[in-house]
Amino acid sequence: MTENKRKTGARYERMAGAYLTEKGYEILEYNFRCRMGEIDIVARDAEYLVFCEVKYRSDDKNGHPAEAVDRKKQQVISKCALFYVASRGLSGLACRFDVVCFEGDAVTLYQNAFDYLGGW
Repeated sequence: MTENKRKTGARYERMAGAYLTEKGYEILEYNFRCRMGEIDIVARDAEYLVFCEVKYRSDDKNGHPAEAVDRKKQQVISKCALFYVASRGLSGLACRFDVVCFEGDAVTLYQNAFDYLGGW
C-alpha cells in the first residue's frame, strides 16, 4: 500500500530537516500554518531566518521538484513568512527563502531560491 500524500510529505519534510541540520541550520518549526497557507520548515542559518519549502518527486515525469515552487506558491510562502515574522516580533532579522528538493534518491538545496513576493 502506498503512503498518502500527507504522510509522504511529512516524511520528506523530516528528512529535509535532518539534511538542513547537518548543514548547520537550527530547525525552529515544522509546518507553520496561518490563514494564508503553510511553510514546511522555519529555521535559522547563521544570521538568517529561513523559510524552507520541501518538494519531492519520485522521478522527472512531472518535472523537476523545484518547478513546483511557482510564482503562486512563492506568494503564499511570502505572505506566511510575513505573518510569522510579525506574529513573533522578529522584524529585525534578515530572511531568506530556501527550497529543498528530493528527486528519487538525490537531494538538492537551493539557498535564496526566490525573493519575497507579496504583502498582506
